[in-house]
This record gives sequence, C-alpha cells and structure tokens, in this order.
Amino acid sequence: MISFARLLDGLLYTPSRNAKLRLIQAYLAETPDPERGWALAALVGDLSFAAAKPAMIRALAAERSDPELFAWSYDFVGDLAETVALIWPERRVNEPPPGLTEVVQALSQARRGEVPALIETWLDRLDSDGRWALLKLITGGLRVGVSARLAKTAAAAWGGVDPAEVEELWHGLAAPYPSLFAWLSGATERPALGETPVFRPPMLAHPLEPEDIDALDAALYRAEWKWDGIRIQIAMRGGESRLFSRTGDDIGAAFPDLLAALDDDAVLDGELLVGRPDDAGNHQPAPFNELQQRLNRKTAGPSHLARFPAFVRLYDLLFDGAEDLRPLPFDQRRSRLEAWFARRPRPRLDLSEQLAFTDWDGLARLRESAVDSIEGLMLKRGDSAYVAGRPKGPWFKWKRNALLADCVLMYAQRGHGKRSSFYSDYTFGCWREGKLTPVGKAYFGFTDAELAEIDKWVRAHTVKRYGPVREVEIGLVFEVAFDSVQRSTRHRSGLAMRFPRISRIRWDKPAAEADEVETLARLIR
Repeated sequence: MISFARLLDGLLYTPSRNAKLRLIQAYLAETPDPERGWALAALVGDLSFAAAKPAMIRALAAERSDPELFAWSYDFVGDLAETVALIWPERRVNEPPPGLTEVVQALSQARRGEVPALIETWLDRLDSDGRWALLKLITGGLRVGVSARLAKTAAAAWGGVDPAEVEELWHGLAAPYPSLFAWLSGATERPALGETPVFRPPMLAHPLEPEDIDALDAALYRAEWKWDGIRIQIAMRGGESRLFSRTGDDIGAAFPDLLAALDDDAVLDGELLVGRPDDAGNHQPAPFNELQQRLNRKTAGPSHLARFPAFVRLYDLLFDGAEDLRPLPFDQRRSRLEAWFARRPRPRLDLSEQLAFTDWDGLARLRESAVDSIEGLMLKRGDSAYVAGRPKGPWFKWKRNALLADCVLMYAQRGHGKRSSFYSDYTFGCWREGKLTPVGKAYFGFTDAELAEIDKWVRAHTVKRYGPVREVEIGLVFEVAFDSVQRSTRHRSGLAMRFPRISRIRWDKPAAEADEVETLARLIR
C-alpha cells in the first residue's frame, strides 16, 4: 500500500497530463505482479468491494474519535477518506503495512461482518497517507485526475504499443491482468481475443467551430442527426452479445430486452434510445429523461422494460463477421451497414438517416429545426476511415445553439477532491407564483477565480446549514446554459434541464428579475 499511496499522492498534486503518464509508467516499471495489476485496476475503476460501505468507515471513525469532532471535521474537509485518514488515532503495532494485494484479496473474500475488523487493523498499520490511499481504494472514488483512458494509455506507453491495442484487449482480460503485463514487458505474444465479444475504441468528433466551416468543402461531408441518447457499441461474437458504453463499460445488464434481440456476428456503432415504433415500424425516440430511467441500473424490472423499451439507432458497421471494416471509407462502411441491416428483420435496431444538403447555410437551417430528441448534427467525411480517438478533420459535431435562462442560486454544496474546501455544486431555481422553485444543478462552467468569489458569497450569505449543504439568501443570479428542457415528473418544477452549466455570473442582475418556470416551459421544442 505504501508505493500505491505514493503514486496516488503524486497523481493528485500533478496537474500535467504528461507528468501523470510518467508517474504511472514508472510505477508499472518498478512494481511487480500482481501489485501493479491491482493498482491499474483501481485507476481504471475496475475494482469494487461490495462488502465494504462508506457507512461502515464512518462508524469506525466515530468509534475511534469524538463523534461531534468527526462530524465537524467531515463537514469542513468534505471528503470521507481524507477526514478519516487525518482523524484516525495512531496506535503502536508490530505488523508491517499491508500490501495492495493483501488488501484486495482479503476484501474480495471477506464476508460483510468481517470487513470492519480488517479495515480497522489496516488503518492501525498505516500512516495518514497510507490510510488515505486505503480508504480511497475501498470507497472507489480515487479522484486523482486520472481517467480510465489515461491509465490505459500509460500502460501502453510503458509497453511501447498503441493505446488502441490495449483498449481492444481490455474487456477480454481480468484484473490483475497477468497476460497483459507479460505481453507489455515483451515476455509473451499479444493475448488472443478468441471468440469473446470485446469493445473496440470509438471514433469521436470535434465540435464544429465557426472558423472551421469556411475551410471545409461541403461536398466531402455526409450529415446525420446527432441524437440525444448515449453513444454505444454492440459487439456480437461466438453466440454472445454485449452492449458497451462509449467509455467501454458493459451496460448490457440494464438492457436485457435489447440483448435478447441481438443475434449475429458483427460490431456496430450507434445511439442507445428509448421509444416505441410507430404504425410504419419506425422507432420514435423519447426524451432523454425517459432513457435515464433505464441507465445506471444493475437490472431492469418488468415495469421499466414495458414503459421504456430500448432500441439502437445505428451509425456504423465496424466488423462484419470477422472482417474488420474500420480501414474502409465511411461511404463504403455505410453501404455495408445498409446491406447488413437489410439481410433480415432487426426489431430493436434502425438506421440513422442520411440528410441531404448542398451548402452549409442550408444545413444550418436544418440544424436549428431539430426537435428536443436531437442535439444537432454529425458531419463525417465520406472518405474517412474509422480511427480510434478524436482525429481533427474527419468528423465534426455541430450542436444546436445552447438555450439560456437566468436562475437564482438556492443551495450550495461542498465539492470533492481539490474542491472539497469550496462550495462548488449549485442548485438554482426560477420563480413560480412569487416563490423560487429548483430547476437544475450545475458544478462547472466557471473559472477557479469565479469559484473563489462564489464560495466567498455563499459563506457570507448562508441562512441555513444541512451538513455539507448551505441554503443561501435570495440574491445571486446565474445565467445558465443548457442543451434542452423537457417535462419531468421527477422534479418539483416539472421540468428537467439537459446538460446545465454556469454560463455567466450575473452580479449585476436583481434576483427578482430572474426567469419564471413558465418561461423555461416555453423552451420545450
């Protein structure tokens, strides 16, 4: 745990992406198996311990320290692992610090009733840095500025291979990845994927900027709607089908109705949506908040399957059987996709429409006519191969212009990690019959300097406290940008914003002049 703690500490205080890569590479080079494999699994979020819960850790800390002192400390620090690591009273023990492998294996095998004693023993054997790393590992929220892709990129760089190769292998491997490290170290050949349906790194698009349009030849690009769902990949191989999110997470357990309809040998790129087919058999996408009823669930109950049936709108065909189509131009892949789709009925699938246009002005008018289930347009060069990552030029996303509303700050909550000392999560509202009603929550869109100003204002204008949350005086107005607004029975206002973010801080605007809830309702397309 000591070397893992040093790695996390270094990553936390290293802002540079390249420096983080070097830190991870050095750790992988210096650390033996299986320790480095468990560390990599932790960095990419592949470790979880069902028997260890945050409430258990809070209870242990309350037993070892004054409960009131712990509550005040937790409120101030805002991070459970950091609070417990600092407040935990050290005891003299004659055992060495636990290793990462010891911790992972013991937690994986322990019953829930055995876990508190294990954690307590380990906390006694570690210093404050080690305790912090241990608790971050257990709670699963490392928050050291390392994405799963960055960690995999570091492993690939250490082994001198393309990150896309590591990404393709990833879902055919299990932690602590002995075959991966044997290959990266040059001891063995690249692991074989066999008949396993695995994730393929997706091709991503750059936002289209106004200055880009003048430099692009409209005749070279193909246009289709950018649907308001989630980008997914369908992998079908060896009689097994899997559904992956854009980041490679297997989300199939939440969509058994969709998996049951997938029976082929192919890898497809598309958009996951919910909605029912019309009389002509064409699927009609429902608003994103209905899709949210199906997301982030371990399983889907009968009511969810009936009320929110899932389907996929297909964009691309990456593999047709064992044939890799990614090197082919987009136009050829599209023709192959249409031929594949026409072979037999596909009840839970349909094809993304290709939009006809002759110039950018006409396409811009089409973009602004989009309904709420559409975010904007995707532009793809007809001669573009399917390349992992985000190459500049082949693909662009041209979103609709953001909607804006003036909203009043109502509640502020402490952030996490580097923001744990700041009130950085904001709930804001609009007026309805003379009272403020919450309409959304945002925690980005402002600079560090603006965050410091808002935090200072929150502390000076707090009227009530609810643990890490503060209710503030009516006074501070945010200009909030969002992609769309939809009806929602889950929110008191009856509305749900899509991707809200702080656009401007309206220090100059009186709260009484902020928008009405009804004004937001009129923005529903």
